[in-house]
Amino acid sequence: MTEDRLSRQIAFVLELDALKQVLRQTLLLADRRQENDAEHSWHIAMMALLLAEHAAEPVDVGRVVKMLLIHDIVEIDAGDTFIYDEAGHADKEAREQAAADRLFGLLPADQGAELRALWDEFEARATPEARFAASIDRLQPLLHNVHTEGAAWRRHGVTADRVLARNAMIGDGAPVLWDYARRLIEQATDAGHLPLK
Repeated sequence: MTEDRLSRQIAFVLELDALKQVLRQTLLLADRRQENDAEHSWHIAMMALLLAEHAAEPVDVGRVVKMLLIHDIVEIDAGDTFIYDEAGHADKEAREQAAADRLFGLLPADQGAELRALWDEFEARATPEARFAASIDRLQPLLHNVHTEGAAWRRHGVTADRVLARNAMIGDGAPVLWDYARRLIEQATDAGHLPLK
């Protein structure tokens, strides 16, 4: 191990602390404060461990967990783009690509390349692991919205048709979880927590 390698690894570790400052629109269940990206990443990594049996295809759970732990690192630079923010999505990919270049470039080349490849795989959703990881990433905020009586949905004027359209990809990686999510959306609509249109 060289001193330069360790210095680069520690620099990246310290940079990761900034993920705790990136706030999401998802509200925590207990006190309804905004969740941060670090909390989100930990939560969905745990969900992947627990829900892997519901993946559409067999998956390497360790690989899924790695993807989920790193998938939002780019938001340190790019910020969190709310799923229903159409304008924010216009330049999201460019912002996140630039962030990935900088952030993964902080690491020694071999580690930076490994994490960047996992991030690229997650973004492409071309493997069973990436599709399942993306499904879990979408399911978690939906669960929070349902269990806070649609607080974030109502704050942003989100309607059921938009929730269904933006979250349908859950079915690509976990059809059973999408069936469950659709039932939750229907219940939220029936309870008046999510308007139809």
